Parts: sequence; structure tokens; C-alpha cells
Amino acid sequence: MGTSFPNSKTLSLFSLQVLFTASFSSPSTAFANETLSQCLISHSQASHPIISAIYTPANSSYSTVLQSYIRNLRFNSSDTPKPTLILTALHESHVQAAIVCARKLSVQMKIRSGGHDFEGISYVSISSPFFILDMINFRSVDVDIETETAWVQVGAILGEVYYGIAAKSKVHGFPAGVCPMVGIGGHLSGGGYGNMMRKYGLSVDNIVDACMINVKGKILDRESMGEDLFCAIRGGGGASFGVILAYKINLVHVPEMVTVFRIQRTREQNATAVVYQWEQVAHKLHEDLFIRLVMDVVAGKNTGEKRLLSMISDGFPELGLRSSDCIEMSWVESTLYWMNFPIGTPVDALLSRAPKGLMHLKRKSDYVRQIISKDKLELLWKRMIDLERPILTFNPYGGKMGKIPTTETPFPHRAGNLWKVQYATNWHEEGHEAAQHNIELTRKLYNYMTPFVSKNPRAAFLNYRDLDLGVNHNGDESYEEAKVYGVRYFKGNFNRLVKIKTKVDPGNFFKNERVFRFFPGKKKVKCPNK
Repeated sequence: MGTSFPNSKTLSLFSLQVLFTASFSSPSTAFANETLSQCLISHSQASHPIISAIYTPANSSYSTVLQSYIRNLRFNSSDTPKPTLILTALHESHVQAAIVCARKLSVQMKIRSGGHDFEGISYVSISSPFFILDMINFRSVDVDIETETAWVQVGAILGEVYYGIAAKSKVHGFPAGVCPMVGIGGHLSGGGYGNMMRKYGLSVDNIVDACMINVKGKILDRESMGEDLFCAIRGGGGASFGVILAYKINLVHVPEMVTVFRIQRTREQNATAVVYQWEQVAHKLHEDLFIRLVMDVVAGKNTGEKRLLSMISDGFPELGLRSSDCIEMSWVESTLYWMNFPIGTPVDALLSRAPKGLMHLKRKSDYVRQIISKDKLELLWKRMIDLERPILTFNPYGGKMGKIPTTETPFPHRAGNLWKVQYATNWHEEGHEAAQHNIELTRKLYNYMTPFVSKNPRAAFLNYRDLDLGVNHNGDESYEEAKVYGVRYFKGNFNRLVKIKTKVDPGNFFKNERVFRFFPGKKKVKCPNK
């Protein structure tokens, strides 16, 4: 394998264990006659004043609050449409007031819980007017080890959830994402996956209850919302059905020590053979093993341990894993390791909400159901070298992912898939031209992968929302527009979600560029305290 890549670039392979186009609308007469701020104040409870949670452009903190949870710099430019108001709700009554006033004044409400949101759907719209209901103050994590459950509010980040669990137990965890700064609200409502998905399934497979406010302003739990709606908000996109306040999750068992490793291979180091063998076995290995494959183009030169080594040598000897590659640490420490924190970093780093650096982003997704041949892999490497920017990540399936029925939750991508693909392009350059260039690079690699991925439909992952797949203008053709991308995210579950949407939100109040359009019950609930 002595051939060098052009331009001194090498393909680095890391094996790792363990909708923004909408129709314009004019401000309503009601909105002109009564400001949103006035409405919110008049509908708030005296015992829970709302005025300190309201930020308008006249407020000196407005820009800071708006930008504090914009993680994609594509949507932080001067020409990005801005909300007429931000409501950082402090109490559930504030959420109820927001729904009442948004309906009364015909103003669109965007719901933000503070995570990645790759396409800015939770805080950007070209519908006018719109405002943001920011759930960032709903961030408590209440862990009950005796019942092995936790109530987590939607404004919490994954790091806070992991830290809260580890503070109570060394042998419990939760199967969720790799990045600690992902917001739990969007993560859980869209599916959620991480290094334990082959062992315990997706995050949504481990949700046992929820607390939400519906379009009528009523607070519902699992019993009062019914099983259909409870199913929909576990992978079908919660913001299409109501305002989620909190989820109750089942904790899972983890060993006191886990083993992690990173191995880097270049094409000259027989990477093609390693990847080809990874394709054969990654989804078949013991469910305790999760080996993620990350493929990047980089400049440079061509250059529980015993049990783990036994499993790897039996099923994947081509990887060449050695004892010196393995590192033992607690499960909670491993969540820092995968985010490239130095070994020994205190676990309270998980509580930080300040990103190491912000960039412009584009993400896409795919699912692979058949092995890609060595010859095709070689051509893929060459295409990646030509494009330079997009990174490919392969996340293996198998294990528990193949045992849960596709109709159990809205997430349908279960048995039959060998791995999920993430396309990731990051850039620092400012401006529309740079954005178009880098987005087009991502699209080119995505198009190149067409022969190797799922078909009819070409499936996609809801948590990696991708407006290239289509948008919903929420007009007369809304259902047909939604179906274009809906069947790719949900396959056979799409129409089931549409029927639930029709029932619980017949006026389509909870709408955005990625919502289900509908076809043309009274128990008092007490939610967990913040």
C-alpha cells in the first residue's frame, strides 16, 4: 500500500470504542394592538412574576441571551432573522402564558432547549413575527438510585445528566451522546444515541415517563397524555406536539471501570483492509463493544483490558489492538475522554456549557445496509481527498439495536442497518460564499455515497436535521411537503405520527419548518420541581 495521496494529504482513520425556508407572513392586527410583552405579563401568575424572564431588543442583555446557545455560526450573522422577544421561562406557568399569547396574537413560537441544533430551527425563522421560548432554566437532574431512574428537565445538557448520575453511583449511567454540551431536550425528543446503544439501545428506548404542556396549556404526564402521544415525543420531535418540560429516564448498569482505546491508521498502514474488516464484524461483536470509525483527511507524514483484548483478537485481529492501547477509567471519565479532555480532567468539567470554540457547521446522515467492497473504499478515499473537508463517521449497529421493533418508537432505523453515517463539515471562514462552498462539499460527498446507502427511501436521522431533504411551508401542500422528508426520518411510522399530530394539535400551532401537518381528554398533573 505504498501509494501516497496527492498534496501530502493522508486519510486518517480513528477507531473509537466503547426548516429554514418558510413563507413570509405579516404581523397580525392583534399583535399590532397588544405587544407580546404586555400579553405575557397579563397572563402570568403574581406568585411567579414573568417580567424578569422577558428580553426584547431594547434590553441590553437581549443579544447575549440570543447568542448564548447558538452553536452554529451560520445562524449568528447580522442578516439572520431575529426574534421579537426571548422568554427564558422560569416556571411552568410562563410556558403556559407563552402558548396563550402566541395563539392570541398569531405569533410563531420557537422552542429552544440549548443544544446543538445543526440547522437553527429552534431559534431562527423568516416568519414574522416570531419569538423564542427558551427552556434553558429548566435544567434540574433528579437522580433516584433506589428506583434506578432520574427526572431530567429539557434545558439540562448531557454532561449535567452524566455528572448527576455519577455523583450518586459508580455503577449507573445513561445511554446518550458523546458530546457533553448536547441539550437533553432535543436529544431525547429526536432519538439520541451514543457508545452504549449496542448494549442498551437509544436514549428514547430508556424513557419511562414525560411531563409536557399541550396546545391548550394543560400539563400532561404519560398517563394523561396517552400512549400514542408518549410514543410520538420519544423520537418524533417533541416540539411538533407540545412543550416538553422533563423526561423520566431509566438508568442502566455500567461497570466501575470501562476500557477505552483509540487507534489511528492511514491508508499506507493498511487502513483499507482494517475498514473492510470493521464492516464485517463491528455490528456482530459482543454488545459490550462499540467501535466507532472516524475518517478524516489530514495533512501529515505517512506514519476490563484482558477481556477486551480477547474479544478484539477473536473478532477483529486486523485492528492490531495491543495492551498498551487500552486505558481503564470510570464510565463518567470516559465521557470526557471521548471529547478529547486530557486524562485526569476533573469530572465537574461536564458541567461546563462554554464550548471550546464555535464554528460554522453542516451535517448530513445516512444508513448502510450492505458491505462496501475494498475497491469501492479505495475510490471513496480518493473522493474524500479531492474534497478535503467532510469527515465521515461510521457508528455500528447490531446488539440491542437489532432487537427492538421498528414500531416501538418513531425511530425506525433498527434491524437491517449495519451502521449509521454522519457527514460533518466545519469551517471558520465567514460569509455566504464560504458557507455555500463548504455546504456544497458536504453535498458532493453525500451524493457520491448514493450507491452504498439505504434506498426507497434513503433514510436519515432526525437528530441530524438536514434542510436539504425538504422544508415545510405550512400551507395547503403542507402534508405533501412533510412527507418528502418525513418518510426518510420515520419510514413507516410517518403516517402514524401525522395522525397523532392531527389529534393533539389540530390547528397546527406547534409548527416549524420541520413539522408534521395534520390531515384536512382531564387529570391534574404535578410535574417534578425544578
